[in-house]
Amino acid sequence: MPNWAEQVTAVATVVIAVGAVGAIGAAVVAGQQVREVRIGRQAEVASDFFTRWSDAPMVETRRLVASYGSPEELRDALLRHVAANDTEAYVLFRELDYFEQLGALEEHGGIDFELVRALLGRRLVDRWQLWEPSVTALGGQNVYPLFARLARKMEKATAAAATAAN
Repeated sequence: MPNWAEQVTAVATVVIAVGAVGAIGAAVVAGQQVREVRIGRQAEVASDFFTRWSDAPMVETRRLVASYGSPEELRDALLRHVAANDTEAYVLFRELDYFEQLGALEEHGGIDFELVRALLGRRLVDRWQLWEPSVTALGGQNVYPLFARLARKMEKATAAAATAAN
């Protein structure tokens, strides 16, 4: 029969083991909760961000952009409006700023790239191609670097997906 010291040691070992298992379990649950909170936060940010696309100011901007027949016509009009300090220049800048903000959110983890790809996909690349002559005329890709980077990343992702599908 074990002496009292061995019995106390055995009981203490069991208590420590149970406590360690409980702590590990709590850490796993906490990690899952953090992940769920992050996913929820990203979903909320995405919902708010993509709702802006359909809000009246952005609809006004998209209608104005659509009134120009080509990327070059858009560039020329933007430069003309900027030179005259017309209200239209600020209306047009809304879309560029929108995509720059989306690029910043994606780059800094505020929104997941795969979510952006699922919601916009090739349309993001198309918008960049529409705006690229304007951005170049305004000073190059350094003027809207996050929009440019996100468009390049999306172009690669959509090209890879198209290649994989074929």
